[in-house]
Amino acid sequence: MPKFITLAEAVEMIPDGASIMVSGFMGCGNPHKIIDALSKSGKGNFKLICNDGAQPGGPMGEDYYGVAKLIHNRQVKHMVATHVGLNPEVGKQMNEGAMRVDLIPQGSFAEMIRAGGAGLGGVLTPTGVGTIVEDYKDYVHSVQEIDGRKYLLMKPIRADFALISGHIVDTAGNIWYKGATRNFALPMATAADIVIVEADRVVEAGEIEPENVVTSGIFVDYIVDGGKVSG
Repeated sequence: MPKFITLAEAVEMIPDGASIMVSGFMGCGNPHKIIDALSKSGKGNFKLICNDGAQPGGPMGEDYYGVAKLIHNRQVKHMVATHVGLNPEVGKQMNEGAMRVDLIPQGSFAEMIRAGGAGLGGVLTPTGVGTIVEDYKDYVHSVQEIDGRKYLLMKPIRADFALISGHIVDTAGNIWYKGATRNFALPMATAADIVIVEADRVVEAGEIEPENVVTSGIFVDYIVDGGKVSG
């Protein structure tokens, strides 16, 4: 059974230099309260594994939406993402040499995380063959030819922590996501040593119908009740 913790306790367990997967697509599906608390922690040198750098402004007029707060504060030393164009701060820090940015094709990125969670040795994909992606030795094991077609053997991706967001989470850690907010949360919950979910709403075990459980509680280590905590 996962343990309920406060925002402060969640931030406390994440050390400087940690590799952190964060669910979300342009901030949609980011665990916003955990990220906000982490942005105020003074910790840094993180390796951030996230689809993107979110956006400099949020839908309600807030500044530095989602993981953009960590980037703006220069708490991210290394970012692994699929696109970063909507947050100019990423390109600025990359060009300054303040942050390393590795861009991976989005489908490959998702499958590499899935492989990391499933214990697979890698993922074969034709995406990136004959491009600069082949030179990403940290991510590409080799070029393979199968039945006359070339593929890249992409390495699995794992992290120290996965910070994900669930709309409804029961006390056993089972998660239901609202709309498209599930995005990368499903594979990320399997591919990190410690998984922390921020719940918009917590219900008793059994209140989520079994067929509606998207992420099983067996993958979740800690729950932050985002509907109640304020610090």
